[in-house]
Amino acid sequence: MTARTAAGRHRAARRPVTPFTDLVQNSQLGRRTAVAAAAGGILVSTFGAAAAQAAPGETVKSDLSKLGSLDLNALANEAHQVVDAAPVVTVARDAKMAAESGVVSVTPASENEEYQAQLAAEAAAEEAAAAAAAAAEEAAAAEAAAASAATSVPASANGSEIISIASRYVGTPYLSGGSTPSGFDCSGFTAYVYAQVGISLPHSSSAQAAGGTVVPASAAVAGDLIYAPGHIGIYAGGSTMIDAPRPGGTVQFRTIWMSNPTFIRY
Repeated sequence: MTARTAAGRHRAARRPVTPFTDLVQNSQLGRRTAVAAAAGGILVSTFGAAAAQAAPGETVKSDLSKLGSLDLNALANEAHQVVDAAPVVTVARDAKMAAESGVVSVTPASENEEYQAQLAAEAAAEEAAAAAAAAAEEAAAAEAAAASAATSVPASANGSEIISIASRYVGTPYLSGGSTPSGFDCSGFTAYVYAQVGISLPHSSSAQAAGGTVVPASAAVAGDLIYAPGHIGIYAGGSTMIDAPRPGGTVQFRTIWMSNPTFIRY
């Protein structure tokens, strides 16, 4: 072993090993890596996404020699200054965090007066709209019936107020239990027509027949009731009557079909 080799080994043995030794000797860091020691730790900051390309004629060894020549103490001092200048937030050991808590109350819909009032208003509006629609329908039906009846009323019924009223409802559909222009059954029709001249009749064919005065066929006039068991209509003179005939039919003038009807006068 030569004296020069021994001296080299002696210097290597005396060189202190620090946290930066591996960092300085690591060839993968490149030229743009800076190292700063801060209180209690080591900060490594790499500037740039990729290592710089070596300039022509430079070698990895020369890069390492430049990195090894960095003044680490100066970097450490600079890091301390940055940390010391940073704002510090202090919190007392016994500090407590308070969070507000609220109580959510729910009112059932049945107890919500405002909501119930809104529902009532909507229901009233729907009822009013339905009533208006029904009235419009009734008026239209009456108008159509009157127009149709103008050529349907037999000459024998001329001058009869009851027949004039009854003719307004020609074309109204038969409806079991019906007593309005939306739909009539036989006694509902006669009761509705007679009510318009101030005569109140029960909604029953047999009861209507029993409540009036029976007149012979020869004395019957347009506007009298004409009855057979289970059915009643209004006599229109001659051999004609007007009635609400049966399910599927409509109010109409037609030839008397009863074989032996009874005529009732009020």
